[in-house]
Amino acid sequence: MIYYHKHEVRWSDIDANRHLANSSYVQYCAQTRMAFMTKHKMGVAQLNRWGIGPVILHERYSFFKEIYADQEVIVSLEISGSSEDASIYKFTHKFYLPDGTHCATAEATGVWIDMMLRKTTTPPDDILVVMNQFKTENTKLLSREDIKALPFRPENLDANLFDLNR
Repeated sequence: MIYYHKHEVRWSDIDANRHLANSSYVQYCAQTRMAFMTKHKMGVAQLNRWGIGPVILHERYSFFKEIYADQEVIVSLEISGSSEDASIYKFTHKFYLPDGTHCATAEATGVWIDMMLRKTTTPPDDILVVMNQFKTENTKLLSREDIKALPFRPENLDANLFDLNR
């Protein structure tokens, strides 16, 4: 099953090139995820009660067609990856114009965390049931190795390098 959420492109969503700004794509994906979660009884109130939260670790985009101010955009959501216990997940979002034109695709990989411990956790069964409904025949089984294989790793620097007043 695929979830769809409609957005109206506002003037504030546009960049200097007069098309949808990259930051707006990120915001539309996040809003689509939260609308999906709220509709399926996994909204902020429920997450607070369960003491968990979704955290995006990696997001990537491909752009095909420009989106302009005053257009409507429909953003889809499907579960394209999940660990067996659903502690790790991947959402795929596709951006469409109302005529069905496919404008962009995004993938967001994340984990559920325990808000007190700040560590990865398994979500409650209520979340598992909903996530399973939105898996496709192509949903990939994810593991910790998929998190380790994300393209970027931390590279700490000596804080003295940030002395900008030299």
